[in-house]
Amino acid sequence: MAPLGPEGFASAMGAAGVDVSRETLQRLGLYLDLLRRWQRAINLVGASTLADPWRRHILDCAQIVPHVPGTAATVLDLGSGAGLPGLVLALLGVPGVQLVESDLRKAHFLREAARATGAQVLIHPVRIEQVELRADVVTARALAPLPRLLELASPVLAPHGVCLFLKGESVLDELTRARQSWHMHSEIVPSRSGSRGVLLKLEGVGRASGRQS
Repeated sequence: MAPLGPEGFASAMGAAGVDVSRETLQRLGLYLDLLRRWQRAINLVGASTLADPWRRHILDCAQIVPHVPGTAATVLDLGSGAGLPGLVLALLGVPGVQLVESDLRKAHFLREAARATGAQVLIHPVRIEQVELRADVVTARALAPLPRLLELASPVLAPHGVCLFLKGESVLDELTRARQSWHMHSEIVPSRSGSRGVLLKLEGVGRASGRQS
């Protein structure tokens, strides 16, 4: 598969009903330039993924945008790392994005990337367990298996909030294990980035009766 470029990304998002301006493409390109430079000193992403970053990172994260409710005031990205997906969502115009990253080197990268690109984000350089807020949407990518991810997300998820998690091929097994302790309505959306991953949308998340942490 040939690497995806900015125009191909914009076309793919257009097919999903999301218009991407030339200015936004430039800001996303600037973010990727920073990612490549910082990658030399900090392991932010898998090195092989930078051969096709518009597909592997930008499109993979941007596919979340159509699923963010229009009423959402706060989107909390857990374990942001390189800013995926949270920083990408902010650059695409999703409001109220907040990033949680306890690794201080990565948090420094996030601050620099936000400054350079003009991304409107709030960065929490702390452990997820230390965050004290309730978000309408909680996102995460490659952070933890679903049972552990729900342990982390539940305390910061607002009532009637939505979880939007980018997951891999083991999603069905993870859902089976998670349902031993949690109840939820789940929707599995095939990836738009051409990978074997999925977007997992969860609503009505709550601990199953009789289960305590």
